[in-house]
Amino acid sequence: MQFREDINGLRAIAVIAVVLFHFNSSWMPGGFAGVDVFFVISGFLMTGIIFKGLEQQKFSILKFYMARANRIIPALAILCIILLIFGWFYLSPTEYKALGKHAVSSVGFISNNTYRLESGYFDTSSHEKWLLHTWSLSVEWQFYIIYPIILVLSSKVFSLKMTKRMLLLGTVIGFVFCVLATDKWPTAAYYLFPSRAWEMMIGGVAYLYPSRFGSKQNKALEIMGVLFILGSYFFVTEEDPWPGYLAIFPVLGAFLIIQANSKNSFITGNLLFQKIGAWSYSIYLWHWPLVVAITYFSLSTNFIYIGIISSIFLGYLSNKYIEKIRFLNDFNTPISYLRSKPIIIAILTVSLGLIVYSSNGFFKFSPIEYQNLINASTPSPYRNMCHINEYRDPEKSCEYFGSRITWATFGDSHSTEIAYAMALRLKEKNLGLKHFSFSRCKPSYKEPDSFSVCAKWYNESASYILESEEIKNVIFNHRFTNMLFGGTAENYPVIDEPTVTNEAIRLTKHMDELILKLAESKDNIYIFLPIPELNKNIFKLINDARKSNVSLHDITSTDINWYNKRNNYMVNHFNSANYPNNVHLLDPTDVFCNNEKCFAVRNGIPLYFDDNHPSVLGAVELVKLIK
Repeated sequence: MQFREDINGLRAIAVIAVVLFHFNSSWMPGGFAGVDVFFVISGFLMTGIIFKGLEQQKFSILKFYMARANRIIPALAILCIILLIFGWFYLSPTEYKALGKHAVSSVGFISNNTYRLESGYFDTSSHEKWLLHTWSLSVEWQFYIIYPIILVLSSKVFSLKMTKRMLLLGTVIGFVFCVLATDKWPTAAYYLFPSRAWEMMIGGVAYLYPSRFGSKQNKALEIMGVLFILGSYFFVTEEDPWPGYLAIFPVLGAFLIIQANSKNSFITGNLLFQKIGAWSYSIYLWHWPLVVAITYFSLSTNFIYIGIISSIFLGYLSNKYIEKIRFLNDFNTPISYLRSKPIIIAILTVSLGLIVYSSNGFFKFSPIEYQNLINASTPSPYRNMCHINEYRDPEKSCEYFGSRITWATFGDSHSTEIAYAMALRLKEKNLGLKHFSFSRCKPSYKEPDSFSVCAKWYNESASYILESEEIKNVIFNHRFTNMLFGGTAENYPVIDEPTVTNEAIRLTKHMDELILKLAESKDNIYIFLPIPELNKNIFKLINDARKSNVSLHDITSTDINWYNKRNNYMVNHFNSANYPNNVHLLDPTDVFCNNEKCFAVRNGIPLYFDDNHPSVLGAVELVKLIK
């Protein structure tokens, strides 16, 4: 296919947005939509290659796969190998094990499935995953595998003309499915191929149905496309459901720019965009590990600018010395393709990652005390089964241990380990507990279903608990401050000052109404005040303490004054609320903090399993507050 400057410039528009969003999301709140622009470009280019081969009756699926492998694997594999070498020196065994797993799934092009199962893309923990950004490469590769097979079969069964029409129809159906999937299965819709396929297919539509307008009309298309893309970059945020219907804006914007086919355009054809576009794949590869490094090593915000410049420089080096290597993509027999250097590199990278993963990050070489702490920093063994991030009928919520279900826990992920720890305690009396928790769920009582991804579940679960005659005691817990006001301890000791919005006031009021209703029909309501947040993941804090040769018996994190200021609104609200006597407020700082500091590890007990969720042992200490 003839080189097109406009598409190369469009790559720059995409990668610049992604880089700026990841280094500082406030600069470009919807910059993550740059990935969607990349998908459209990929669909256009791949459709061109496939249809040109089909029209000339010389298309080879194996050669197509090999060409994609030559393009994608070498630079990706080198990045993974460099990160695995880095991890040997700087990461804790737990972190190193995770990196090994992620390297395998990245080079194996299944990382989108891996990350879907682990957490959401915008979670705080995402900034601890060095290869998170490779999910999009996995989606593209899965598209590359399936797409040519479908087109080849369609062209043989029907005709090329009918295949073009079917692709157009499939794009529309794919968009509708994406909208529905984003509403019903938001995490899966973000990461998985089926809900993203239409974005690449519309690129194919752009190739098969090129614009037949004149130069003036095409210029208008280009400007309109740029406005659609920039609008999505600046007016969409990570709070919006994505991809969903909003993804039509960056996708349609990219479609229009491709259709415009502008030559010598100042927008896409300028020298800067041409250079960045040429390096865009490698810039994309290298920028995210630099973003993670800034967080991991607690570097100042000034390093953001160094990180951006380094991303471009490393992208340039990777493009010049790795991407431009011409690898053979035509072999005599299918088995001979295994002699391909990119395939060999991929196999070596996967092998190295598997060694790291299977050895638990070479955990056995660590001191015993360190091993004990890491082994004990665990979540509930029922978290994956019982804690949900998509709608589930409240009646199907997990029940623990005892035959008489007289207790319930209700809230977000901060209540998950508390549920398990309390269930263990109740088990001795043959009492059971029903567990209701939804990931990243704002208190959504009395809110419409459209308010949040958990609103429908939240109100149905509240009704279930209220109407249950068996449930007599309820533990209520959220990550209150974060859910209502945002912010984390990531910038400690700087405090993310909460802005008390009308929404926060309304949600708090409705939350009180729910608590009072529960108090009317239940024996006891237990409310945990905000659980202290760590300024770093507990494994990082343990690792830092080990490297500094300080005691691992007690490891501190944030101070109590910082906790009080950050959670001032919620703590004051609960303490001043006029609740009846059967509503009991429980203060986690009584067990997680002293008069000066809050602990990550106290008396040899790891209190967390990440940077904000209590571990099982930490939750055991918390439920001791229930007398």
